[in-house]
Amino acid sequence: MADKKKVILVTDGDRIAKEAVEVAAKNIGARCISCSWGNPTRLTGEQLVDQIIKAPHDPVVVMVDDRGFQGEGPGESAMRYIVQHPDIEVLGVLAVASNTGGVKGVLIDQSVTNQGVLVNGPVDKNGFCCVDGSTGLHGDTVEILREIKLPVVVGIGDIGKMCGEDDANCGAPITTKALQEVLNRSGYFGKSDNTR
Repeated sequence: MADKKKVILVTDGDRIAKEAVEVAAKNIGARCISCSWGNPTRLTGEQLVDQIIKAPHDPVVVMVDDRGFQGEGPGESAMRYIVQHPDIEVLGVLAVASNTGGVKGVLIDQSVTNQGVLVNGPVDKNGFCCVDGSTGLHGDTVEILREIKLPVVVGIGDIGKMCGEDDANCGAPITTKALQEVLNRSGYFGKSDNTR
């Protein structure tokens, strides 16, 4: 393959997240792999790569979710496969905060609060800045990011929720801003043939 497919990963995949990610991807001219939704992820990394390669244009947004699985769950396994695939370039990831306990968390480049403000520290599940002194974002599908280094990691609260501020019916503005931040930070300047 001459040009690698450009991918943004999202570490959330429940039904509400799916609706918000679909809207946000359209807002930035990206292609969402809707079949990647699932809580936990239902498709294997190989199946997801097949869908990514078939996508008509870049960037491609893919959801992965562990549903609180301790250790490397199905979402993280799929993420590892995608990241390591030679025909794919992962531009970055939206690291989604959750209330999962017993995890070390992951360092992020920036986070987007539930008010759409970019901050240097992590946010919690509701999209509020963490005030407990945490330096890492905690979530059930983000631990692998400590191992597989991606160029851009943007923290975000629970996609499609965050006290109603990211509702898909309102345009999923927080997820849209986070995806746009990945594009900005990654240096992606590709043009989409998607008509919005």
